[in-house]
Amino acid sequence: MLKIGILGAGHLGKIHLRIVASSPTYELVGFYDPDTEAVAKLVKEQGYTAYESAEALIEAVDVVSIITPTLSHFEMAKKAIRAKKHVFIEKPIAKTDQEAASLTQLADEYGVLGQVGHVERFNPAFKAVQSSLQNPMFIETHRLAEFNPRGTDVSVVLDLMIHDIDIVLSVVHSPIKHIDASGVAVISDTPDISNARIVFENGCVANFTASRISLKKMRKTRFFQKNAYIAIDYLTQKVEVVKMKDAPEQADDLSILLTNAEGKKKQIYFENPSILEGNAIQDELEHFASCIHEKKKPTVSLQDGAAALVVAHKIIACIG
Repeated sequence: MLKIGILGAGHLGKIHLRIVASSPTYELVGFYDPDTEAVAKLVKEQGYTAYESAEALIEAVDVVSIITPTLSHFEMAKKAIRAKKHVFIEKPIAKTDQEAASLTQLADEYGVLGQVGHVERFNPAFKAVQSSLQNPMFIETHRLAEFNPRGTDVSVVLDLMIHDIDIVLSVVHSPIKHIDASGVAVISDTPDISNARIVFENGCVANFTASRISLKKMRKTRFFQKNAYIAIDYLTQKVEVVKMKDAPEQADDLSILLTNAEGKKKQIYFENPSILEGNAIQDELEHFASCIHEKKKPTVSLQDGAAALVVAHKIIACIG
């Protein structure tokens, strides 16, 4: 079993603690958080072992899970990597592009693996249709959340939109040609609602909308590609797949047919891919363990996290 320690015991840190405490893959050694009151409560209620410093915890484990505020990701990860520990870093990977690039270089230099917590890549709904996403040419994403002070230390682009940026970059294999963006700071000092439009060199266009001041939650992405429409609801973990093919000469009465301007007939049909139940956070952590054992690159590598951060910062720069 891999010995793991959790840096940060906030909302998400507690989830990580609970998951690895019952994992057959990891041995939870303990956690560190500077909030002494919160630490005392966790130790009393859950029996976790608390360490007096991040350095002491790092020294005692094989894997460090960094669930601290974004501003401290770089320093915590740098300490862990230099101690030759594998690192799981919650998104975004770091505060700046330079920090992210430095972490990828350090991990290579010290021969350790790193994974970034872009959890939607492990969402059962996305995994169910991932193989069907073939060269989409128009993508529309909506990620809306009710206001929560947690996370407002960064722009909504880094807080929410970056999930969809990572998903789109994993699907569209083309350099970016142009970015337009706008955003408004309503409650926070940084934008709380933002819209971005990315044009890729292959002609694909992706529209992103993210808000943390909505009255309802929404996490949806729609992909349009040749002969297919694919919609993912990350929140309900449901998908909608509508495809078209050339209509047969003898279609049955229940077939749905369309005729284009050239008179060519297409048949519309629906697919219902199997969606396997799962906990995305648990799956991403178990995946990281398997990558360490098998010495293979994680699905969301440090390079992937750095690439998403670069695009996020370009969007923020467009907002001004």
